[in-house]
Amino acid sequence: MQFLEVSSCSIARELIGKIARARDQLLVFCSFPREVEPTNNGAERALRPAVIQRKVTNGYRAMWAAEYETAVRSTVDTARLAGAGSFQTILQTIA
Repeated sequence: MQFLEVSSCSIARELIGKIARARDQLLVFCSFPREVEPTNNGAERALRPAVIQRKVTNGYRAMWAAEYETAVRSTVDTARLAGAGSFQTILQTIA
């Protein structure tokens, strides 16, 4: 943290402090190639169907419907990452 005193700008010092505190987390993808993506594009792509559903239907009127949609999407997407099929996963979850 020796370079915190370099700048007289409080904004720069604050930014350098944040970077210094998050240093171990910033380049994790370098330590785990092909296991951790360098961007959040995968997460953004996973959210896209839910966002489109919300926009097309103009949202949900009941909170239980939104929670149900979230639970189903989360379960199916997690199963897909493990290589399982969507339909089979839903059947197993209901059973």
